Amino acid sequence: MHAITVKGVSKHFSFSTHKGLKGFLNPTKKQVVAVDNVSFTINKGEAVAFIGPNGAGKSTTIKMLSGILQPTSGEVSVLGLNPLAERRQLAMKIGTVFGQRSQLVFNLPLTESFNLTAAMYQVPDNVAAERIAKLVTQFSLAEFIDQPVRKLSLGQRMRAEVANALIHNPEIIFLDEPTIGLDIVAKRALRDVIKTVNREQGTTVFLTSHDVGDIEEVCERTMIVNHGKIMLDAKTADLKTDYLRTKTVSIVPEGPLPKSCTVAGIAAREVEGRLVFDIDTRTITLKKFMAALLDAQDIADITIADTPLEDIIHELYTKGQTHEPA
Repeated sequence: MHAITVKGVSKHFSFSTHKGLKGFLNPTKKQVVAVDNVSFTINKGEAVAFIGPNGAGKSTTIKMLSGILQPTSGEVSVLGLNPLAERRQLAMKIGTVFGQRSQLVFNLPLTESFNLTAAMYQVPDNVAAERIAKLVTQFSLAEFIDQPVRKLSLGQRMRAEVANALIHNPEIIFLDEPTIGLDIVAKRALRDVIKTVNREQGTTVFLTSHDVGDIEEVCERTMIVNHGKIMLDAKTADLKTDYLRTKTVSIVPEGPLPKSCTVAGIAAREVEGRLVFDIDTRTITLKKFMAALLDAQDIADITIADTPLEDIIHELYTKGQTHEPA
């Protein structure tokens, strides 16, 4: 049985607009298509990224999968249940984490939030104690487990949010921008525990993110959605090869900025006092380029960035390409 099955699902929102008194008395009705005839399946134990620009239909899709919204048309099945008709049963089998919305109790110690969640999901006390202890170790929460949530750093809170969503041992966890606002160290720590939960416990992961690192490190499969349609559904490894092939290396050299600089056949461009190299990893690996760069330049500062997801989505959309799952 698939963990998630979506067949021909669309979601339309209707609203009224009016200008002036005449418009107020006779408003104009408009319709927005948030999700447009989408179909896909996700197997149990998969880690899938569901990504796209703001307004692409990601959150609407998650809300339909979790039983918050009813599709305008089509069929949705999550763990064999109808999310809307059997919402209570489904809630006991899924976990959700929204990067901008905390499910922890702001003024209570983290332990109390965990105990409250266990009680809400009717987890027996002895089982809850064992699971919480395991999650505290797994997510490295011991040093701040007794602190009120309001005193936690963003990175600490997000690790706690994911741990909290796993207390009732859900079969699927929906993660909406879980690393938003986190520094590099906190992101890496959170990604590592999400991967561990997926691979060791077989928890299905459905992730939305604007961070390429989340997708590359956590998810084996990626779906890109735009204007309510799935534009790409492929293995993340294939996505990386075909679309995440460009790395941008930006440096501040020691001493004066040279008038021109070419490293390994790649000419730099000057951007706000920095030298910027656009690396096509199909032509030269990042490792080889960095070795050549360090030989050629004394560097005061360096940053390495992936192709922005927005650029990838724009490329796919303008080319009109769609790919079926591998």
